[in-house]
Amino acid sequence: MIKFKVESLKLKGLCLAATLFFHLNIFAQSEFDLANAAYADGRYEEAAAGYEALLAEGQNATLYYNLGNARFKQGELAQAILNYERALRLEPNHKDAQYNLKFAQSKITDNIVEQDFFLSAWARTVRNSLREQTWLVLSISLFILGLIGILLFLLGREPWLRKTAFHVAWLAILFSLIAGLNATSLHQRDTLRNEAIITQGVVNAKSSPDRSGTDLFTVHEGTKVTIRETIGEWSNVRVGQNEGWIRTSCLERI
Repeated sequence: MIKFKVESLKLKGLCLAATLFFHLNIFAQSEFDLANAAYADGRYEEAAAGYEALLAEGQNATLYYNLGNARFKQGELAQAILNYERALRLEPNHKDAQYNLKFAQSKITDNIVEQDFFLSAWARTVRNSLREQTWLVLSISLFILGLIGILLFLLGREPWLRKTAFHVAWLAILFSLIAGLNATSLHQRDTLRNEAIITQGVVNAKSSPDRSGTDLFTVHEGTKVTIRETIGEWSNVRVGQNEGWIRTSCLERI
């Protein structure tokens, strides 16, 4: 009898949790629909507030993309670019975010395009084609396949089997290493978040992290920079071939 009551309580608890989860999903969907409706009706500030409220509960590429669209409609280019970049950080192959980002970047003053060696650009494209978790699973799976190949090479009796196992083993371990490096690179990118967008109109980069530093160059709202170091309220940033110090409050990390 006691056992029955305990199982009954567990069942009720599971049902309650499932019901709560269902209602939360319905609520989130209704909030998303309301934000979309506000955007379609031209109430862009209201739409942006709705998307930001949903993002406070969890990151999502579609929400960042929609928020970027709302900010672009409001004429806030820096915030539009920032949110398109955040959408692409979560979903690198988001075609609409890629297109809108390029269009928004064409409207800013400093449309600086990094000139990378083509192999570096290709490697980054390959890295961004999958998520960190996918690369990690792929790396582990290939490593296990490599171990199986080594065992077959050592224990196999047939020459053709040993030859095939040998080639499978070294190829699997090689690509396991590549996948692991890609997973590590993506983890560092998302952990360090050393890329940022200038969010103020005009910013003078200094030669040192203080007001008395010499002005080296000027960057404008919407420009993408790489943060190399942060000291107090100052960040050392690189833009193209230029490097200097700007106030951290003038930028927002992607």
